[in-house]
Amino acid sequence: MGVFDVGFIAVLGAFAYAFYENHNKTKIKLQQSSASRDELRQQIEQLKQRVATLETIVTDKSYQLKHEINKL
Repeated sequence: MGVFDVGFIAVLGAFAYAFYENHNKTKIKLQQSSASRDELRQQIEQLKQRVATLETIVTDKSYQLKHEINKL
């Protein structure tokens, strides 16, 4: 095995290691992104429920009457 063969194997090993490290970092980011996405979906559902409750309150006849009385 010559000097060039050893150098080529060393460079090839360095590229393989760099690829492996990059792969692990990407996998960790994807896992964190997935958790964040699930948390955001949960928050959106909670906000939808709150908006539905507010719509129910605002469209209630007694609320509209109170608003009209307060406006006078």
